[in-house]
Amino acid sequence: MRQAQELMMLAWRDFGGVVDPVLESLGLGRAHHRILQLVGHHPGIAVGDLIDLLGITKQSLGRALTDLQERGYVTQEVGRRDRRLRLLSLTESGAAVERRLFDLQREKLMGVYRDVGAAAIDGFRRVVQGLMDERTRRVIEDVAAAAERAHRGGA
Repeated sequence: MRQAQELMMLAWRDFGGVVDPVLESLGLGRAHHRILQLVGHHPGIAVGDLIDLLGITKQSLGRALTDLQERGYVTQEVGRRDRRLRLLSLTESGAAVERRLFDLQREKLMGVYRDVGAAAIDGFRRVVQGLMDERTRRVIEDVAAAAERAHRGGA
């Protein structure tokens, strides 16, 4: 168990490190990257859902999110059905940055996937999903359902 924990910690460090030079060149950090990634994968995500997924406080999110908005990477709009909601999306330039970061990590992951095969990939997904608590899995499902509803005609 200790070895598994250590391997996860070091793998996460190195996987994140793949994008660190690009983030540094843009004056961004890993918190910015997490926001870009989740907003890019879940366009129209509510600020509250993003806070839940990241497991951080509104204040912690606020600093990085404000920075991304000021740089023109993220936009915020009011929900159509529920005007209390603040829905986030990437701008064109934000999507370009997110894609650049995603591509770097995708290449790393694809190389590993090619080496280990389908059975290992399935096992990896099950392990990672098993590490998430029930609340996180539920938030992911809720965010996906909200995105589907928005896609069909209005958040």
